[in-house]
Amino acid sequence: MMEMNGQKTVFLDRDGTLIEEVNFLHRIEDLRFFDYTDDAVNLLKSAGFRVIIVTNQSGIGRGIYTADQMHAIHERIQEELTEKLDAFYFCPHLPDAGCACRKPGLGMIEQAAQDFEVDLERSWMVGDKLLDIELGFNAGFRTAMVRTGYGVIHGARLTREPDIVAGDLLEAVRFIIDSDDR
Repeated sequence: MMEMNGQKTVFLDRDGTLIEEVNFLHRIEDLRFFDYTDDAVNLLKSAGFRVIIVTNQSGIGRGIYTADQMHAIHERIQEELTEKLDAFYFCPHLPDAGCACRKPGLGMIEQAAQDFEVDLERSWMVGDKLLDIELGFNAGFRTAMVRTGYGVIHGARLTREPDIVAGDLLEAVRFIIDSDDR
């Protein structure tokens, strides 16, 4: 259960938000960080936020890559960010599988809330797709749409306004920290 007295948390989409979008990323050599990724995560951690990745990975369900290949990508991300990310949650299912974990469903958020105490009032969902922002709305979080990855295309599809539309993750993080200080 999400709590009011838990830790403020930023839930981040992975592809197009934390790292560059690579369609069905499954090879470590194709992993590309934005040049500001480390700075953005450092700022969040310094401001007392837990940082959790929530990512749809239907490439597993499609048979394009394995869960082990995805875990290897996550391990490399952790290495590059010097173990600053608190957790990774993923949905391996196809978009039409009807599972509870695929964004914008709450399965990954509910699992994270079982594993960690989450302060609902001070938590955020940041992503580049409509599904990410809808997940934030569904969870009752504040939301930030970044214009990297699919952000420009998906930003035009929004039916509700996120709390912020930012050029990239670093800009979104600066806004989140500034609004948290108020």
